Amino acid sequence: MSHLIGSGFDRHRLVEGRPLILGGVEVESPVGCDAHSDGDVLLHALVDGLLGAAGMGDIGDHFPPSDPQWKDAKSETFLTRVLGQIRPRHKVVNVDATVFLETPKLGPHKEVIGLTVARLLDVPAGVVNIKAKTGERVGAVGRGECVDAHVSVLLEVV
Repeated sequence: MSHLIGSGFDRHRLVEGRPLILGGVEVESPVGCDAHSDGDVLLHALVDGLLGAAGMGDIGDHFPPSDPQWKDAKSETFLTRVLGQIRPRHKVVNVDATVFLETPKLGPHKEVIGLTVARLLDVPAGVVNIKAKTGERVGAVGRGECVDAHVSVLLEVV
């Protein structure tokens, strides 16, 4: 049995007037992500991790922000398309994700975000772990200027 590890990262500036979507879940917040698509940093980082593990480039290669067809696209679409490309040769074994956001606090949302990501991946909930960290009022995250997500993915070659 052969395994592949992928790592994904994404960052978006936070602005008023946009929804805050994390892992396919809209989180109540006065600010959301400034992005060409829906700005779901967690799913963007997950897509990058999957593509990285499979040796297939990165999210910008597949869904460039310069392409108008991706304007306001749901990040679930990106995930579904990438899964369709990697599933014939790979199985998702484990996902470990960290979202870095000063406010709102994500503790109350981690479970539903994890369940939603597991559903989107069509894997058991127990193989998806969602963590939340603040910036401790330091740097761009700590000042509430942006949200970051880092995701590690383990794939099994089938």
